[in-house]
This record gives sequence, structure tokens and C-alpha cells, in this order.
Amino acid sequence: MFLAVVSVPAAQAQVQPYGTNDYGGFHNILPPGTNGFDDAAQLAQFKADGATPEHSSDQLQMYSSLTQAAGSITEAEIPDFYKDATFGVPTGDVESTQSPEPGVTIIRDKQFGVPHIYGDTRAELMFGIGYATAEDRLFFIDVLRHAGQGDLASFAGGANVSMDEQVWADEPYTPQDLVNQVNYIQDQPGGEQLYEDATSYVNGINAYITQAQQPLNYLTMMPAEYAAIGQPSGPQPFTLENLVSIATLVGGIFGDGGGDQLYNAMLYENMAQKFGPEHDVVDGSPTVITQAKKKKATTKKKKKKVSTKKAKTTATATATAVQHKQSVKKKKTKTHTAKKKKKKAAADHSGFATFLSFDDPNDPEAPTTIHGVKFPYQTLPAPSKAVSRTIALPDPGSVQMADEVVGGAAPSGQARPAHTAGTGHSGMGLGTVANAGPGLLQFPRSMSNALLISAKDSASGHPLAVMGPQVSYFAPQILMEEDIHGPGIDADGAAFPGVNLYVELGHGQDYAWSATSAGQNIIDTFAVPLCNPSGGAVPTSSDDYLLRGQCVPMETLTDSESWSPNLADSTPAGSITLQTERTAFGIVIARATIKGRPVVYTNLRSTYMHELDSATGFADFNDPADMRSPQDFFNAASKIGYTFNWFYTDDQHIAYFNSGLNPVRAAHTDPLFPTWSTSAWRGMYPSAQTTPASLTEQDTPESAHPHVTDQDYLTSWNNMQAPGFEDPATGEEFSSIYRSQLLDNNIQYYLHKDQNKMTLADLINAMGIAGTQDLRGVEVLPYLLKIIGSPGDPTLATAVSELRAWMASGAHRINREQPGASGNYDQTDAVRIMDAWWPLVVQAEFGPVLGSSLLAQVESDFPINDEPGHGAPVHGTPSTAHQGSAFDVGFYGIVQKDLRAVLRQKVRGPLNRVYCGNGSLAACRAALDSSLAAAVAQSPDQVYPADGVCQAGDQMCHDSIQFRAIGAITQPLIEWVNRPTFQQADEIQGHGPG
Repeated sequence: MFLAVVSVPAAQAQVQPYGTNDYGGFHNILPPGTNGFDDAAQLAQFKADGATPEHSSDQLQMYSSLTQAAGSITEAEIPDFYKDATFGVPTGDVESTQSPEPGVTIIRDKQFGVPHIYGDTRAELMFGIGYATAEDRLFFIDVLRHAGQGDLASFAGGANVSMDEQVWADEPYTPQDLVNQVNYIQDQPGGEQLYEDATSYVNGINAYITQAQQPLNYLTMMPAEYAAIGQPSGPQPFTLENLVSIATLVGGIFGDGGGDQLYNAMLYENMAQKFGPEHDVVDGSPTVITQAKKKKATTKKKKKKVSTKKAKTTATATATAVQHKQSVKKKKTKTHTAKKKKKKAAADHSGFATFLSFDDPNDPEAPTTIHGVKFPYQTLPAPSKAVSRTIALPDPGSVQMADEVVGGAAPSGQARPAHTAGTGHSGMGLGTVANAGPGLLQFPRSMSNALLISAKDSASGHPLAVMGPQVSYFAPQILMEEDIHGPGIDADGAAFPGVNLYVELGHGQDYAWSATSAGQNIIDTFAVPLCNPSGGAVPTSSDDYLLRGQCVPMETLTDSESWSPNLADSTPAGSITLQTERTAFGIVIARATIKGRPVVYTNLRSTYMHELDSATGFADFNDPADMRSPQDFFNAASKIGYTFNWFYTDDQHIAYFNSGLNPVRAAHTDPLFPTWSTSAWRGMYPSAQTTPASLTEQDTPESAHPHVTDQDYLTSWNNMQAPGFEDPATGEEFSSIYRSQLLDNNIQYYLHKDQNKMTLADLINAMGIAGTQDLRGVEVLPYLLKIIGSPGDPTLATAVSELRAWMASGAHRINREQPGASGNYDQTDAVRIMDAWWPLVVQAEFGPVLGSSLLAQVESDFPINDEPGHGAPVHGTPSTAHQGSAFDVGFYGIVQKDLRAVLRQKVRGPLNRVYCGNGSLAACRAALDSSLAAAVAQSPDQVYPADGVCQAGDQMCHDSIQFRAIGAITQPLIEWVNRPTFQQADEIQGHGPG
């Protein structure tokens, strides 16, 4: 609709009436609530009776109630679960109006307190966005900038040291690095406007800080958290460099992938040691098979044959020949069939084939967002001498992983006593006092989902979209809502505070967009030869390396911080010194030798030193003139260097684009394993002094990125993007099962149910039903139970009966009669047995072949489970707790493939052998029976131990979602659901001109 602009006083920006330039059909939800501010009086009230500040929790019930309603939601009920996201504020719904700067107006609505920000000029709009951000999230953005700088412990307390270690190990920057990035962006396309926008945005934040520090305003404008951490004067002013730090944190968590090449190499070498070298030509293998090697391997195999096996083969061949009734001489038929049978039966049990069973980067059965169209990326090369010269495998046992702690020590963990779930607030927030696990910030493994239906499959003829990021749960939320309007910007939605110059996920006038984390490989591992600047022997401890034939020193980045106990974090006083070494080829992650030659292994992220560059793509998303079609959307998304799956809808089309700064690798490199630094990325001219310019390389063109328009439907739940888009070093294991199949299954159900036409309510139901399903119960349990059959043991028979009933009902983790964050699920015994059984299934299935050591290494590199409530540990990093997202690992498909092979079912891209029972159905059944008996014997207290949030044995609490307290105001636990945190539900009704 198009409405006239209302006149307002000169000091304020002109405010657009409700619905101006908005074509309708937009809804969203972001729990717990918009408001992230509490002053001293509000905090005192909360501590006294649990009363939360207005608008800090008014979307929580809307969000949580959908869990129980899913499957029966009607079109009329959508407003019960999603709020209206139309531009502007309806007449009579204005709660407050303010003008912190001439030309700026900020209106908040009565219902939810969302800031609707208007600027007469672009600079004034940006000032207003910064000011509103400080109003809603000042303490949060201060936490984020310190986290991004790697000094959160010194700011908020010692419980945050592990976060600082992670940042300093993976993405450290010096103050000069941050300045360099701010300077660099100004000379890039769109960079000058970005610099101006950021300057005005920061001015708005600092204007609020200045006002809040005035004595007359302090009690009502300064967040109470500053006094709690012993910094009552409040924050230091923000700078443009702080935005780089926040962007680094956000991009590093949600928008990168890869860097597992060294872990791959160590796992492969251990498997090769146990199972032997490769004898066949297999893409990706480090072993070059020459004709001489082939002949030798064939001769060895022949010598091992015994006459009885020959006789058995001949007999089998004869039977096969008779069965097929081939019209040739009997003797020739036997010989031909025997050869064919022998070739078909040959199995590759080598170390590399075993490795590929657990890290197949292009499983033909993997669910993909794009259907049937290949987008080759990171394709494994055929073995050759040229390839082998680029692969840099460490000498076995020589790898020493880098330790960034060079002084002081991290504090020991602090356990908290359990408390009863779902009882409201639990005292002051911040760190160990209120949160599960140490520190303020924790994130699940990977996040977000999206479901889009094309116009032709929609009952209304308009596309449907239910989509959003699963960014964990915080109080206040790590995303902030904003409705922003000014020259070149007309958008509503959410963004990460501190870098929310533009709406990052939301809608424009007649289109909407969202994202899921993609995680394709933009981090590569390089082996960099060490050197001795004085000549002579080179020690593995050398801090000098070879760069274009010259011996140059590494850059050493050091940070020292200390902390003291405060009201919010009682961690004892301490200090730590963190140090990271950096080469022209990235951050040093390990030292080793290669054929006796000392090297360092480095990880290089293509977006490192380019943290601000992606912002120009977000600016385009917000500009209605730049977003008139799916192709415009592709052009904007292609400017985003971080790895995301982007989704778009308007009133006629749906579209998908995978973003990421995908480097073009040197010829003959193998993406599975580390590469010598002499074969670094094309177009890169590395320098001993790392700068944005020195880390600029050739990247794949927009057309090479997975993209599609108007596919029948689109789904993503962090699954594989497209056929051929491989993931050799991401640790993702895209196999035959991924959680996106739950979305696919439910969409197909509704399409078939309603003659291939869906409504928006149907799509919401499809998402919501998947949100409580156990992926193992839906996709793996049928094969487990088929192998087990009908046990004679009464205890096992009862367990199997309960599991079958649970599976038949959809394998849900829900209590429909007594919903909440504490208690037992419906079919509680089946859920408990599944939870206890899963790790025992993996052990029973793969342990006998791999052995305990190799299986433990596989489980460290590729988590076998991502259970609700407790996540998936990777490379020894502890799993996150009570973060919602679950079942985001591919090991479920590896288990399923093997079980199907035991049952002699067709498997595309099979494992290199049948692991369970060594291929014997009877032996596999016996192993599974034994593991099931062990699982049944476990008590609820054993399966669900106390964890500091929940008491032992509390099944639903074990899974429950905790809003991790960043401020002093906490929120109650809610029942588990596997669903985006910020979510849009859109059915756009019209299209603007152009």
C-alpha cells in the first residue's frame, strides 16, 4: 500500500504511516522479547519478585506455545504464534516517540516495543539505529566487542577465559589489523558509503553512552550490569574498529567452514597403519598407483587365494550362468561369469577407503537443497605425481598442536548445584551464576532452517516461506529487531547488535530473505617449511619460515589479561597470557615434521582480514531499488564473503543462493589434506606483514555458487547445498541422513494430502512437527529393529515393542498432556532407551573392526550424536548445553548405510565394507541385542545425569532450552524444540513497480 507521509515537528524525521510501501503478508517472532535493558530499579524488582522489565519476555509464550500446537495450526491462528511485521506502527499502538538527534525519530509500539527508526537523511537514520541499539543492547554489544577482541574475561570475569582462548587461537587481530581493515574497506566498491554509515552508527551509540553517563540520566539509562561487574561508570566509547571485532566474532561462529585437513591427515595415517595402503586408483587418495604397484598388489592377492575358494567361486559362477540361461558354451560362460563375480566381490579394505567411509565428501545419497543440478566445488582429484607433490602429510606421531596459553592459567571449572527446572528466574545472570557451562557466550554446532514453497504449489498462488536462523538462545537475544526507513533503506527484521547498520534477516517492501549456516570450506590448512635465519639445522621450534625462498620471522600476536571476582562472576582472581603466531599463510595451528623436515601447519580463512567486506551485500538487501528480482538477490548475496545459504521470496518467486568467499585453489591440490604453502590460493601474493591486500585471492565466480530459482520447494537445515558441492574438510559428514529430511518428509505429506497445494499454515505445521522429532527414531531405528526382529528375551521384546510404537507415532520428544521444561516425555521409556542405546549401537557396529583407539578418533573428528540439550563435542571441545539445536551430524547416515548393507539392501555410495557383524546378519543381530540389553538396563538417572541446570533423571529438563543470560535478567527454561530462534512466516501479497 502507498500512503502519504505525515508532517511532524522539524526536529524529528518524517514518519511513514503504518504499512507505507509494504505489500503485506509478513510475520515474525524473536523470543524472549525486544527489550534488553534493565536499570537499577528494574533489577531490584526482578530480584525481589521475578518481575521482568516490559517487553523483555512478551514473545516467549508465543514462541514456545507453537511446539504443542504444531500439526493443527490453522490460517486464522497464525497471529497467535507470529507477530505482525508490517512496516510502521498502527494508529493507537504508539508507546513512545523520541528524537535523539534532529532528523531522527524512534517510535516504539505498545505490543512488543520494537524500535521503528526513521531518518530524513541516511546519516541521520544510521545515527538513530546506533542510538536504538544502545538503548536495547548496550551491555550486550560491549560483551560482543570484548569477546571479538579476545579479552572478555578481563571485562566480565574469569569464567570467560575459554572464549578468549578460542578467539585468540582462531581469529586474532592486533589493534593495527583492525585499523587496516577499516582503511581498506573505504577503497572497495560500496565501501565509502559503508564507512559513512558506520561512522554515523557509532556516533549514535556514543551519543547514548554520553547521555547515560550524565548524573541526571544514570539511574534510568545506564544498564545495571555495569555495576555488577565492577564498572559502574559504564562502557568506553565505541569505535569503528570495534565493529570489526564484532563482525569477526559473528562471522567466525556462523559464517565459516573447513580447516579440518590436518585432522583428516592424522586420521587417515592411523587408518592406513591399521588397514594398509591403497591398492586401487581412488579419487582423493594420497597414494599414486603405478602399473608396477597394481601388478604387485594383484599378485599378492592371487597368492592368498586357496583352492577351496577357487572351487567355491567356480561353483557360484556355474550356478549364476545356468540361472541367466546365457546362450554360449558352458565352459566360456563359467569363465566369464567367474571373472565378473570376482571383480564385483572385490572390496577395498585399505586405510584410505576406510577413511572415506567416514568422510565421503560427495555421498550420492546425501539430501541437498538444490535437486538434480550439480555445482562442482572441492572435487577430489585423481591420484597423480602432480597431486602428491602438493599434499603435505605429517610424519606419523610428529604433530604437536599449538597451545595459545604461554603464561598464567585458565581457571578451573565451577560446578553449580542443580535446581528445579522451569521455576522462572534463577538469580543474577552473567557467567557461572546463571548459565549452563562456563562464560557468557556458547553456541551449538550449526544452526538454522528454511522451508519455501513455489507459487505453483501454493494454494494462494503466492510463494510461502517459513525461515530463520537458529542462533542459540540468549537473554536478551543475540539478534535485535529493527524497522528502519530512510534514503536507500526500507527494511524490517533482525540483525546482530553491534553490526546492525542494516537488517540482516527480514523483509523489504515486497520481498523477504533469510539464511542458514552453510559452512563450506573457506579455510585451508597449509604446511609451511621452517628455516634457520643463521643457517644450519632447523629446529621444529623455529619461529622463522620460508616465504618465496626467503627466511622471514613469524608475526607474534600477544594478549595478556587478568580478572577479579565480581557480583556476577565469582571466579577467583587470575591472569593469562595468550599468544598466537601468524605467517603469510595464516594462523599457526600445529608443528610437525614431513619426511623429517620441520614445518608449521597453518589455517587460513578467506574472510580473515576482510571482516567488513560482507556488509555491502547486506546494504543491498535493504535497498528496494537493488532488490527487484531473484537475480538482484543473487547479485547482493554474492557480495557476502561468509558462508551462508540465502533464501529469497517475493509474491511470485522463491530463490536460493550459497554465499562465501570460495578461494580458487592451486592446480593439483587435494582438498582432503594439508597443502604445501608453495601451492597456496591462486591470485594471492602473501606478505610477511599480513594485511587485507596480502590476503586477497582469486575466488570462484557468482555463477559457480549453488543457486536456483522457483524449484518446487526448498529446504535447508545445514545440509549439503547441491550435488557435487563437496565438503572434504569441514567435519560435516553429509551422508544418507540429514535432519533436513524431516522437513522434506513433512512437506511431501502436506502436498500429497492437499492435491499438491499448501497453505502457509501447512508449512508452519511441517516445520513445527519436525521440531520435536528424533531423527534417529525416524530414519535409523526402522533398520535397527528390522535386524533385531522379535527377541526371545522378554525384557528385550518389551523394549522393542515400545520402540516400534514410538517410531510408528513419529518418534516425537514431546509431552502433550503436561507440557513444560521438566518431567517425562510421552512414550518416555522408548525415548530413554533410544538415548542410552545410540552410543552403544555405534560401539557394537564399528568397534570390532576399527578398535577402540580408531573409533575414539573417528568420534572426535566426526561426532556420532548431537543430542537435544547437550550438543556434539568436536576435537575435544566440550559440547554446548541447553541450546536447542539438535541432530546436526551426519553419522546417523553412516550407521544407516551399514545397517542397510547388512540387510542386503541397495546402497548408493556404500561404506568400504559391512561393519556390523562383519557382514553377518546373525552376528550383527547378536551385537545389537547385547547393546540393547545394556541400554535397557540403564536407569533414568544414568541416562540423564544432573548437569547444573537439571536434576538427575529429569528427561525433559535434560533436553530443555535455556536462554543464556548475558544481562542480569534471566528467563525460565522452555521445553525442547528444534527450531529457528528468529523466524519469519511470509506469504507476500503484491509486487512494486520495476
